[in-house]
Parts: sequence; C-alpha cells; structure tokens
Amino acid sequence: MFSLINKTLVITGGGSGIGQAISLLFAKQGAEVNILELNQAAAESTVNQIIAEGGKAKAFACNVADQQSVKEVFAQFSKVDILINNAGIAHVGNLENTTEADIDRIYNVNIKGTYNCLYAVTPIMKAAKGGVVLNMASIAATVGISDRFAYSMSKGAVLSMTLSYAKDYLKENIRCNCISPARVHTPFVDGFLAKNYPNNIEEMFAKLSASQPIGRMAKPEEIASLALYLCSDEAGFVTGCDYPIDGGFIRLNN
Repeated sequence: MFSLINKTLVITGGGSGIGQAISLLFAKQGAEVNILELNQAAAESTVNQIIAEGGKAKAFACNVADQQSVKEVFAQFSKVDILINNAGIAHVGNLENTTEADIDRIYNVNIKGTYNCLYAVTPIMKAAKGGVVLNMASIAATVGISDRFAYSMSKGAVLSMTLSYAKDYLKENIRCNCISPARVHTPFVDGFLAKNYPNNIEEMFAKLSASQPIGRMAKPEEIASLALYLCSDEAGFVTGCDYPIDGGFIRLNN
C-alpha cells in the first residue's frame, strides 16, 4: 500500500521540518522528489540524504513568492504527479502590532506562494489528465489563536484556496486537500523558543506541548504519514477536505 513508484513529487520548503519529513518518506515509497527551497543548502542536505538511502531527488533554488522564479522551475518538469505546498512563514502578533510589512511578507509567501505553485502546476496536471495537490494549512485557519493575526489570515486563505481549487478541477481529475497541524516539534519551534524565551525554554516547551489535549507536540513524521495517505492512490476518493492533525486541539480543548 501507499506506493509512489513512478510518481514525481514537487514540494516547497522541503529542506527542514515537516517538508523534510515528507520528502524523506515519499522518497522511501518510491517517488522522485523535487525540492523547491529558498534555502538551497538545506534542500541539498535533504537531497543528499535521500540519495544516500537509494532514492531519487533534486534541489531547486526558488522563491515561491516570485512567480517568474516558480515558472522557470516548473518548466523543467515533464510531469508532476504530486504537488505539496508546504513552504510557509510565521508571525507572532495581534492586529495592533502587525505592520503592513508583516502582512505583505506573510501574504507573499503563504498565500501568493501557494497560488504561484498552483498556477504553474495546473497546465502540467491537466495535460496528464490528473494529479494530486496537498496544501499545508493550520488549525489557525479554523480556530481563534491569540497573537497570530497575520498567520491565521494566511492559513485561512490556504484552506479556502484548497476548497475552490478542488471544486474547479474535479473534471480534470485533480484532487486537492489540505492538512491542518497543531504545534509540531520542528527546528522552527526550537528557534522560536530560543529567541523569545531564552531564560525559560523548558518551561515554555512544556506549556506549548500541553496546549494539545494529547499532551505533546506532533512529530514531523506523523504529519508526513498523513500526507502520504492523502497523496496516494488509496485516497483516490478524497478531495476538497481539510484534515486536522492536532492532538485533539480543535475538538477537545474545552
């Protein structure tokens, strides 16, 4: 089950965290992995690990916020069976301490970046008479979270784009879903704690972990496993859905 042999994956932000976990797992399942990254060194590191384990992978330097850059990369692919829009950035702040520059930065990566990749991949998938798209949303798309004004805005847009795109391309045999994680223990979390809470990292880590009713953060590999299912042929009847993977955060935090 869940074989990706002869499948071509394009994933954005595959150099670390969730994107890296997805890249490694999909390669193990037989996919040819193409990583689009602003941080090419991180992408190359993931690619080298995949190749060392006998898989196929390539890295491409790409700023997903730049449509021309995205188009140039996608022009190099003869086919794309799976697109995963994983690249994203965060911002901490409510309305009053979110600047115009903050909004623009979040919009350009999280929203426009997703749009740019959808725009580039659609003709390729239409020509192939099918494909799978998976977008990375967040629990912040559907529940109110303190001090995440800009980030929540962007992930709400990702969820809405997922539904709209899934509806529009049903007849083209293109499936589109999104995943909404709660907190995931990635290098981003460690960096966030080191920057904002240098004197009580362990206490804040425990607090963030406890905000999920299950009592811990997710592992990137757990997100990757859900991604694998949704992008596999076994999920052929699944489209236009948002999948929370949240340790009970949405339904059990009462």
